[in-house]
Amino acid sequence: MSSLPNDKLSTGTVDSQHASSQNFFGSFLQTIKDIFSDKGVLLLLMIAPIIYGFFYPWPYSSEVVNHVPVGIVDKDNSNLSNTLFRYASASPQLDTRRFIDEQAAKEAMWSDDIAGYMIIPSGLEQQVLSGKPASVSVLGNGGYFLLNKNVQMGFLQAVSTVSAGIEIKKNVAQGAYSATAAASTQAVPLKIVPLYNQTEGYGAYVVPAVSILILQQTLLMSTAMLIGTWYEQRRHATSISGWLGRISALSMFGFMVGCFYYGWAFELHHYSRGQNMLGSLLFLLLFCPTVATLGCVLGLWFRQRERSMQILIFSSLPMFFVSGYPWPAYQLPEVLQVIRWLIPTTPAINTSVQLNQMGASVSQVAVGFYALAGLWAFYFVLLMGIRWRDSTKQRKAVL
Repeated sequence: MSSLPNDKLSTGTVDSQHASSQNFFGSFLQTIKDIFSDKGVLLLLMIAPIIYGFFYPWPYSSEVVNHVPVGIVDKDNSNLSNTLFRYASASPQLDTRRFIDEQAAKEAMWSDDIAGYMIIPSGLEQQVLSGKPASVSVLGNGGYFLLNKNVQMGFLQAVSTVSAGIEIKKNVAQGAYSATAAASTQAVPLKIVPLYNQTEGYGAYVVPAVSILILQQTLLMSTAMLIGTWYEQRRHATSISGWLGRISALSMFGFMVGCFYYGWAFELHHYSRGQNMLGSLLFLLLFCPTVATLGCVLGLWFRQRERSMQILIFSSLPMFFVSGYPWPAYQLPEVLQVIRWLIPTTPAINTSVQLNQMGASVSQVAVGFYALAGLWAFYFVLLMGIRWRDSTKQRKAVL
């Protein structure tokens, strides 16, 4: 007889917990509790992106590539060719060495001993002194575009400096003043001023964009894992308010990681940041719920905890490639140009970079905000469709 009240009390407790998980705040708090009690989800959701923030930018810490090993094949062996060699050797971008012939330089490049070489043709000095057109050849390894850029620019600066000196001497010999001769060598001076990547470094270019991809993938996988766990435990069903509470709780963690990137990680590695901080925060407030909602959809679709990791972990590189950041989107196949807009990073990466690094206004990146809002609505409709399908199947099973 004494066990009846206990049974009723136990049943009442379970019912109250189930009822609380159906409303917004109860579901919000329960989601936070489940995140901290699940080490795998917590590792992906909070710890992994913070570790990425420290160690992913580290290989690019030097930013600018200097002292690229290059070769010079001198077929002229003249004072002019020696001058070219000295100016190329003085460049901080290059680390020069001589080769006896072009074949030796090619073999050195094939074995990765050098990244490129310059050929000084025979008779170069004689052509220059006689006023005939003269040129040198620069060959670089196009497989490494950063090294190839340094090879081309380093040799270009050396040859341009020597050419300007020769032109000045000719003008002075013809009776011009040295200052006038120096000014006339370049009638329209070219001054290159980088606006948003002042160091012109690879890290400042790629890390702010990849950080948004990291934020998406960690939030996406951790959400799908958590929903998959609930599905296996038959705890996934809830009301519309309950789903909104779950999405809000998961988005809160993603928002905090995004603030960590914007407010500290970029500053630690001296990347441009904070140009429009309010706009960046508004972006996170829209981006994180969009990703979390997609994670809920995928979690219900996969239905298993581990499957989300097995599938989503390989999707990062294709998502980054089709985002339009590393490669012009209009040059992608037409099918990918359509499909890519179903992924949050497509509008998110460029919107984030434009707001945080370039200082664009919200109105200037309104298309990105509209795209994210549309994706969130689309994902939420899919989520409600899956919820309706599961509840219909459950009612039929009971009947």
